Amino acid sequence: MSHLEPEAKIFACSQSVYLAEKIAKEYGIPLGKITMSKYSDGEFQPSYEESIRGLRVFIVCSTFPTADNLMEMLLMIDAAKRASARHITAVIPYFGWARQDRKDKPRVPIGAKLVANLLDAAGATRVMTMDLHADQIQGFFEKPVDHLFASTIFLPYVKSLGLDNLTIASPDMGGSKRAYAYSKFLESDVVICYKQRKEANIIDTMELIGEVKGRNVILVDDMIDTGGTLAKAADLMIEKGALSVRAICTHAILSGDAYEKIENSKLLELIVTDSIPLKKESNKIRVLSCAPLFAEVMHMVHHNNSISGKFIM
Repeated sequence: MSHLEPEAKIFACSQSVYLAEKIAKEYGIPLGKITMSKYSDGEFQPSYEESIRGLRVFIVCSTFPTADNLMEMLLMIDAAKRASARHITAVIPYFGWARQDRKDKPRVPIGAKLVANLLDAAGATRVMTMDLHADQIQGFFEKPVDHLFASTIFLPYVKSLGLDNLTIASPDMGGSKRAYAYSKFLESDVVICYKQRKEANIIDTMELIGEVKGRNVILVDDMIDTGGTLAKAADLMIEKGALSVRAICTHAILSGDAYEKIENSKLLELIVTDSIPLKKESNKIRVLSCAPLFAEVMHMVHHNNSISGKFIM
């Protein structure tokens, strides 16, 4: 091992061990050891149980609620900095609080920017994440950001289905860029759903822009929360004559009664990654692991190789 190339070690926050273990296995090294001390009032303190002085440290943590996930990552970054790690990469498969990327009404925070500031203040020297809710969140950081696309995982699966008359759909106007990118690669048509909300997570009306009659439709989105949008979109498309409707969503938040909505909808299949652990199993949900993608890119970053070849759209 060259003195100019520090060793790499991978560690995980408590709620992301399931994914970090797979990433470490793909990378070819054991997952680093950490102990978590907890006080009776709920306060916790992470401790590295092996030396990380002068090393490159990857800390894997999807920052989905509760905020304990984010706080645990910040403490682990701070601990790594104070233990003299040379490089500290925050590996955040699901970047929580990303929906708060702007002020959409008066007197609200920009949560995504706050999280970026916290990661920077804690001591992260690099951030690696996947399918941000808004691409411009990369600009909130003063440190390098590796923004990976789950299309690298999803597109080979879609091609393996061998669907004729394929149409890519966006469940809302904001996701049209992502839908067009998929359609360009797959050489398919595009349709867009136009929706209006009464309030967060509650859809008032939904209209379809484009033709789906006689088509096999795949809805593409960055995340699925309550499942209301995708379920309503799938039902609408079947009513309009679609042969089948599948959905691709990178981050399976699936809160509230989302599982029931998916089960009762006209969706044939929901394809997600394991950036967030599923709360329960479902015959309609297929999970494709993002561990190989992260492991490969982490290896490239560690050895200072270009990662541009991993972006297929």
